[in-house]
Amino acid sequence: MGARPRTASSRRVAAARPVTTTRTSKLRGLAEGYRSGLEEKVAAQLSTLEVPAKYEQYKLNYEVPARTATYTPDFVLPNGIIIETKGRWVTEDRKKHRLIKACHPNLDIRFVFSNPNTKIGKQSKTTYAMFCEKLGFLFAKALIPREWVDEPACPKRLAANAAAFKK
Repeated sequence: MGARPRTASSRRVAAARPVTTTRTSKLRGLAEGYRSGLEEKVAAQLSTLEVPAKYEQYKLNYEVPARTATYTPDFVLPNGIIIETKGRWVTEDRKKHRLIKACHPNLDIRFVFSNPNTKIGKQSKTTYAMFCEKLGFLFAKALIPREWVDEPACPKRLAANAAAFKK
């Protein structure tokens, strides 16, 4: 099952928790609204690179058979590239990204995995990397490649984002 959705009240509670030396990083991430250490690590990288990317700033609709669902990207770079960070990439998340790609084929969603060589299941030979390659998603390990950050904005990519996102 995926991460528990964060609400304004749960962010306030997380921000009010005392910071301890053993869990400082985790609590700081909770206070900022990050749901994983990898999201916090990528946010720190973007900050160091002085890239003005905001965490989970946008929402877009995508269709799940028989219902419309909402997807909130982890980061959207100024050049329009959407970054999704994943430690664990469970079946439900993989299904969601197949559906998003079907509904919004022009979105440039790229993944940053803790380990792209992780198998999608205990009995499977397929890795996260293989799954991405099969569906045409670009991916990286642990941090956003500098080339993605430096990639120029593409009018087609920006137009796809504008059409898909709603705040």
